[in-house]
Amino acid sequence: MTPSEALKGLLEAVSQGDVSPDIALQKLRHLAFEPVDDFAKVDHHRALRTGFPEVIWGPGKTVNQIVQIIKTLQGTPMGTAVIMATRIEMAVYQQLRVALPNLHYYETARICAMPTPHTLPKHPGTIGILTAGTADLPVAEEAAVTAELSGFRVIRLWDVGVAGLHRLLNHREVIDQADVLVVVAGMEGALPSVVAGLADCPVVAVPTSIGYGASFGGIAPLLTMLNSCAAGVGVVNIDNGFGAAILAGQILRTAARVQLVR
Repeated sequence: MTPSEALKGLLEAVSQGDVSPDIALQKLRHLAFEPVDDFAKVDHHRALRTGFPEVIWGPGKTVNQIVQIIKTLQGTPMGTAVIMATRIEMAVYQQLRVALPNLHYYETARICAMPTPHTLPKHPGTIGILTAGTADLPVAEEAAVTAELSGFRVIRLWDVGVAGLHRLLNHREVIDQADVLVVVAGMEGALPSVVAGLADCPVVAVPTSIGYGASFGGIAPLLTMLNSCAAGVGVVNIDNGFGAAILAGQILRTAARVQLVR
């Protein structure tokens, strides 16, 4: 049975009173995906299940494959607030926009998105994103743009690493205003521990591959963050700004859901 046939059968069952709308909603959470040629299967209902739509990982895909996936996502029957592709280099974007002229590019974050570059916050709460150094900006901007496109308010604070701790302390208001903090650092990766010692909210630590040889491409800051003596620190993978933003967003969405239940 194809996804379309399954959906039609479910809708008929609802219309005849054999299935309640609530049960139908639960079934829809695990129903639809759509093949794209012979190389991909687009998950139309991921946003319904998880709160966030499927996002395209750019590296390893051809320009034509990315174009076809985006066009398929545009046609999703459930509707997609934003379509994103991550880790897209400028040269690839320039080829993509020939077929997709409305595609917007965030150069530092290396993210393509459509239909609009301006998404107003639709979820409660604020995500604060900090970097230890300027070299960490690509990963931090990946997190910031992902969070903004997902409908969250973001505040940024760059270049406040522990080599000049007064820079962080002079911007305590960013820490105080945030409901979740994403802290991005390379080198020795100490900044998330310092921030977590000052913050009353969860801290998502992101190690980057920035650093001298003994940082081992991000392994050193990863281990530092995993061994943090500060409580309330969670760690994502090296350079994973996207994953950090989604985790922060899930924390805020869950908190809002708990408030509604109460």
